[in-house]
Amino acid sequence: MAQLEHLLTPVDTVVARMRALDEALPERDGVAVFNRVYLAVTEEVERGLEAEQFTDPRAAATLDVRFAERYLAAVAAVADGRRPPACWRPLFQLRRHPGVRTLQFALAGINAHIGHDLALAVVDTCHALGCEPVDLEDEFDRVGDLLASLEERVREDLMPGPDLLQVADPLTHLLGSWSLERARDATWTTARALWALRRFEDVAEEFAERLDAAVGLAGRMLLTPLPG
Repeated sequence: MAQLEHLLTPVDTVVARMRALDEALPERDGVAVFNRVYLAVTEEVERGLEAEQFTDPRAAATLDVRFAERYLAAVAAVADGRRPPACWRPLFQLRRHPGVRTLQFALAGINAHIGHDLALAVVDTCHALGCEPVDLEDEFDRVGDLLASLEERVREDLMPGPDLLQVADPLTHLLGSWSLERARDATWTTARALWALRRFEDVAEEFAERLDAAVGLAGRMLLTPLPG
């Protein structure tokens, strides 16, 4: 029990920070929209740890916290007047744009966090635990499954009703261009590549920078303002 409490303490900390953001941000703020989505995922991971549902609780908790810290670092950077990573800039820049719909904000945040942060969090976790990415595959898949199930709920909760979402609606086509499952698969490959490049710091840094920029470009497209 003491070991479980030790693992849950840092998870509790990131959950508390996200709950504080949820209370502080306006409901329609784009960052607030994503934060609610991500808070639900992190709370689900916390419940899974408490119920001992993970094969390796230490790895799961470490990955969950390292993952969350990258999002929270982006929030802190903006609050301090600094630039966040490129993958997060579209969401922060367009967070109050009246032409961007709620579902777009949620998916843009998921895109930034899965497409960029998760791969780096896997590498961070491997360094912290002295393991290889393959040792984290079960925990990675478990977190990915939670995100996939949440994406379905997000689309159901935030998608306009059938009377509003017509075939000709630009949102229909925009949403069809992005898939969490494809993003997750690409992230696992990226994490393994970054780990393999860890002894070549310059190459690994350039690879990560280009990943950041590419994910940011996808986020910008997901946040294309649409007619009401």
